[in-house]
Amino acid sequence: MDKRNLIDDLIRYLSGEVVDFSGYEVDLSGLTDFERSVLCETRKIRYGSVVTYSKLAARIGKPNAARAAGNALKKNPAPIVIPCHRVVSKGGIGGYAFGVETKRYLLKLETENPGNVAAATRSDP
Repeated sequence: MDKRNLIDDLIRYLSGEVVDFSGYEVDLSGLTDFERSVLCETRKIRYGSVVTYSKLAARIGKPNAARAAGNALKKNPAPIVIPCHRVVSKGGIGGYAFGVETKRYLLKLETENPGNVAAATRSDP
């Protein structure tokens, strides 16, 4: 897939469509093994779902590394393609490279869009 397709898909996503970004390769070569594992696991979080930092850390076999998982997400080279906005804290929304309001907007886009009810009501395992 080329950059033009990615831009088109991002526009469709921001317009409220469910878009599958899994076909896009993301270069994670400059990251540590831990950071890569966090980002690869983050790609598995379904549209309209959220996962806590601690659950994400547990999914990669590091149940006590919630803070480190959050720090790894800060190095995400492709937000939305790797949906780090879907990772939240136990007590709130957590941070986001583009600001908490942007994170809230993206989560609301995914969970409250009436055209995406089926996708948004699935729960993440």
